[in-house]
Amino acid sequence: MPTAQIFDPALRRATWRRVEWEFEKLTIAREFSRNVVTTMLVERAEHGGWELDRVHVSPDGTRRVVLRRKIIRMRPTLT
Repeated sequence: MPTAQIFDPALRRATWRRVEWEFEKLTIAREFSRNVVTTMLVERAEHGGWELDRVHVSPDGTRRVVLRRKIIRMRPTLT
């Protein structure tokens, strides 16, 4: 009997080329203009190393934003 393959994009992202990601979820109220939201996300990208993963705009106008950044693991050096 064939089995259905479940596609999990979060799992794929985490294991693709051994890259690990850290995610941050933000909910932004509809009262903030597009320019204010853009400025806020640009500042997070420049100063925190975050990049935009996805944006969902709800029918009521709230934005759900998912940011991601690479987790860099330090390997011990041999002395």
